Amino acid sequence: NASNSATISFTTGIDSTYDVYIFKFIEINPATHNVQFQFQAGTGGSYNTVMTTTVFRAYHFETGASGLDYIATHDQAQGTGFQALGGDVGSDADQNLAGELHLFAPSSTTYVKHFYCRSAIYCATDYANDYLTAGYFNVTTALTQVQFKMSSGNFDGTIKLYGISKT
Repeated sequence: NASNSATISFTTGIDSTYDVYIFKFIEINPATHNVQFQFQAGTGGSYNTVMTTTVFRAYHFETGASGLDYIATHDQAQGTGFQALGGDVGSDADQNLAGELHLFAPSSTTYVKHFYCRSAIYCATDYANDYLTAGYFNVTTALTQVQFKMSSGNFDGTIKLYGISKT
């Protein structure tokens, strides 16, 4: 549970026990208005693993405007920064983000690690946003930790971790 937290880090429990790890975000509400909810993975206290990503969103404003966008500015091509899992998150009492991130085979030492995330957001400028992020960590070393944060400021909310085995 985050209560005015700068980051939430999962530093244990991500290992070869499960083939897929699912993080569920519940009522993520930032202290700063109009920010991105982000994540990165790594090992040994370092969160700078090389990744390649893509981001799309479908949106609908309260005023009626709607659309579907590819958001090139939120992509990474062999980047090591934190990846946006939701943009334009509002800090008002009725604004927040919810969703889930699927991380596949993070303990594999043979293959890269794929992930995808789908987030539903009530955004800072009063519109609904269905935010889709996908990509892969371009490493064959095992990933053992994941960290979540906002692009600026602290946040409240709950992040739960689940493991799924293929048997």
